Amino acid sequence: MSPQKSRKAQSVSVARRTIAFTIHIFTALGGAIALLALLEAVREHWAQMFGWLGVALLIDGIDGPIARKFDVQRTLPNWSGDTLDLVVDFVTYVFVPAYAITASGLLIPVATPLLGAAIVVSGALYFADKRMKGDDNHFRGFPALWNAAAFYLFLLKPPAAIGSLLLACLVVLTFVPIKFMHPLRTARFRSFNIAAIFFWATLAIIIVTMNFVVPPPITIVFCIVGGYIMFSDTIIRMTGLART
Repeated sequence: MSPQKSRKAQSVSVARRTIAFTIHIFTALGGAIALLALLEAVREHWAQMFGWLGVALLIDGIDGPIARKFDVQRTLPNWSGDTLDLVVDFVTYVFVPAYAITASGLLIPVATPLLGAAIVVSGALYFADKRMKGDDNHFRGFPALWNAAAFYLFLLKPPAAIGSLLLACLVVLTFVPIKFMHPLRTARFRSFNIAAIFFWATLAIIIVTMNFVVPPPITIVFCIVGGYIMFSDTIIRMTGLART
């Protein structure tokens, strides 16, 4: 290879590594967003907290496709994008929501610290489970979506006993080998699922903007769409659509 071609190849390599590392920084930015969300939670600015968690959710939704497009794993083999993603996901999906849940005052007081600890421990174990996602891109067990669980808790404000019981059930479901779909990557009904998640996100933005004071129809539709996203595989099996 001529010196000119060698310098050109080296320049391209440096550019590729720079782009790849910038994508890692973009992923890590989710951790900084989580800190901002936590600061809002400490001040009990719940709508602002969920707003920042929504930004972190957006980053988590687009950094993976970007990383795959630029082949980040091969370009920077010494940096694990998967590990980085899990670290950021833990603080945004589990730790900050767990704080919000325990600080909300919406649970049975005696159960609150136990449930908070159970959420953090079960979430950590879930992210360490190599079986958490199957070959069909379904999650195995409740996929530690404690940001969504906290959102519904703040929106619905159920009686403390019911809220505590439902959260305890989600902790148990973390370890139950039932399937939960990945809205963006599960093959079955993928287009419809993507449309559902975008509709759900739009309603969530409206709810946050209105500081969780929304008309009942919005709440009802939001719960229906969320229920479909979480339990669609169970619905499909019950109705026999899985065989069609």
